[in-house]
Amino acid sequence: MALFGLFNSKKKKNLDEGLQKSSENMVGKLQRAIVGKSKVDDEVLDNIEDILITADVGVDTTLKIIRLLEERVARDKYINTKELNHILREEVASLLKGNNVPDGDEFTLSGESKPYVIMVVGVNGVGKTTTIGKLAYRFKEAGNKVVLGASDTFRAAAIDQLQVWADRVGVPLVKQTMGSDPASVAFDTLSSAVAQNADIVIIDTAGRLHNKVGLMNELSKIKRVMQKVVPQAPQEVLLVLDGSTGQNAFEQAKQFTAATDINALAITKLDGTAKGGVVVGISDQFQIPVKYIGLGEKIDDLQLFRKEQFVEALFGDVATKE
Repeated sequence: MALFGLFNSKKKKNLDEGLQKSSENMVGKLQRAIVGKSKVDDEVLDNIEDILITADVGVDTTLKIIRLLEERVARDKYINTKELNHILREEVASLLKGNNVPDGDEFTLSGESKPYVIMVVGVNGVGKTTTIGKLAYRFKEAGNKVVLGASDTFRAAAIDQLQVWADRVGVPLVKQTMGSDPASVAFDTLSSAVAQNADIVIIDTAGRLHNKVGLMNELSKIKRVMQKVVPQAPQEVLLVLDGSTGQNAFEQAKQFTAATDINALAITKLDGTAKGGVVVGISDQFQIPVKYIGLGEKIDDLQLFRKEQFVEALFGDVATKE
């Protein structure tokens, strides 16, 4: 089953532009941290710690990065400030959880039977519906047959918004009326997908902030019912987070990972914020791979996450910006 790879020269340009605010914020502060310094000392490390925390990398991950830098300084004895950016990139990339998607313009999920079911979770307002629409577009463009399921039956607007995206992309949407049983919608969606020999199924779920027990019960029921049709479903549980919310995204990740088994992350709205460091902290703290990042409003502005390219775009090149 052919899927899609998103990283090429055009995507690199979009990534650089999308992370421009975060990069300018990070690089500018790093420049000031090393001005007049010939080597990385305790003062430089203290400044880097402050920079990472204010970039929403998170305290725990920031302290981990600082420890790694201290170990490098101690081991290599002398590190000048021109080497700092390269070393910082290396250590940050080492903390990011890889998504194990092969490089290339297309890839396959070897050994996976179809349909490949993605259950999408996340609170309202994070870009969940938009992410589903953009994923559907990408999968369809790669030649896959895609079916969407509107299991967020709590809000009529959620069903309507997903219908708009389904129409825009040109894929079928399985839905019921507002207030219907979300699991019933998921069952109908997978049954329809199997009948159509579909490749990809994307299931939306309610994004309201209800208590952990209620959320756990609802998502567990949806899973159980889907498995009556496709025993291995969902192969992917994708949590969508708004990168511009910084530390709020950490709290949402904590709640959803406690409620269900999340195995992939999509972090959206990174183009309008200087808080791109949140991607590093969330990936490290929750040990869940970031699979997609949202860098704009266009239908093709959702990128497959590549940690090396992300770190390069985020930290820029301090030495050339002096």
